[in-house]
Amino acid sequence: MAEQSKPAGRKLRMGMVGGGPGAFIGPVHRMAAELDGKIELVAGAFSRSAERSREAGAMYHIDPARAYADYRQMVEAERKRPDGIDFAAIVTPNDLHLPVALAALEAGIPVMSDKPATATYEEALKLEAAVARSGLPYGLTYTYSGYQMVREARAMCAAGKLGKIRKVAVEYFQGWLSRPIEAAGQKQAEWRTDPKRSGAGGSIGDIGTHAFHLLEYVSGLDVTEINATLRRVVESRRLDDDCNAFVRMSNGAAGTLACSQVAAGEMNGIHLRIYGEEGSLAWRQQDPNRLIVKWLDRPEEIHHASMGYLSSGAQAVSRTPAGHPEGYLEAFAVLYREFADALMAWKQGEDRQGGLPGIQAGVRGMRFIERAIESHHKESWVDF
Repeated sequence: MAEQSKPAGRKLRMGMVGGGPGAFIGPVHRMAAELDGKIELVAGAFSRSAERSREAGAMYHIDPARAYADYRQMVEAERKRPDGIDFAAIVTPNDLHLPVALAALEAGIPVMSDKPATATYEEALKLEAAVARSGLPYGLTYTYSGYQMVREARAMCAAGKLGKIRKVAVEYFQGWLSRPIEAAGQKQAEWRTDPKRSGAGGSIGDIGTHAFHLLEYVSGLDVTEINATLRRVVESRRLDDDCNAFVRMSNGAAGTLACSQVAAGEMNGIHLRIYGEEGSLAWRQQDPNRLIVKWLDRPEEIHHASMGYLSSGAQAVSRTPAGHPEGYLEAFAVLYREFADALMAWKQGEDRQGGLPGIQAGVRGMRFIERAIESHHKESWVDF
């Protein structure tokens, strides 16, 4: 990195890899990173095409000299600049996650990456070792962990308010891949259904990893066994577009995990439920500011975002008064704010991860994909 301390008042400088013209997630990362005023996008290798990278640089209003032809050029040039980037954000298709992360870490540049961490489980293990060797901050944008009411649900489980957890259930349903739109050149569908760019997982890699992470993140439990069935509903598709799985948790609880991108009519239907001895909770991403809590022998409760009765962890990620809805971009921005805080703490010799998912969450996410595929082929339970 170009420097080891941040002058008072200066924003952290971000270099983005990916996010070129037509990308969905790149602009989201940029908006989320800059929302709290702690980070600014100053450089990037935005496309595999040098011309399109320059085009994206103009779109993001950065210095044309810092819109690079590829990520290697960006890393090499930025590490030499006195005002070089403080970290790299990886927003590419999955096949580039590992090589970009390795290039950045080896150059002394911390990394914030879109999920999943890599394209394969073996790559995730290589990345885990590289993060450990570097000693640098590494964050992963499992977006839904940034929602205020997800943090509240997590705090309730950690405090044992539901009693011993007995059953868990998570689903993530979308309908946008109900037809073979990848064959018509739809950019987002093309790479997500291409095993060379997405990896071995289709829906389980794209959205199933979100569901898996949310299940473990909120419950505080680890999945220890899985029995999964994968399907390719659209005949011409090369990767799974539907998954149903049973899971067993580290405390003996049983659960279900379902994800689908061929659930016609669904948009971004994430639904999480946790059942304990004394009560249960339920959260939906499309109604993110409410957490439904049901008790065995007490009236049902609706917990609202930004209220004074919430846990300190939930209140810490609130930006607006109650009744002013916060959503996807704000949740995304929570993770970038926590990464910025962790990076600044690291510069001062401190360790501060907060609620931000890191490399361990990345490894487990890739393990989920590998084990789900293995279970499907064996048609049986497998140890996680």
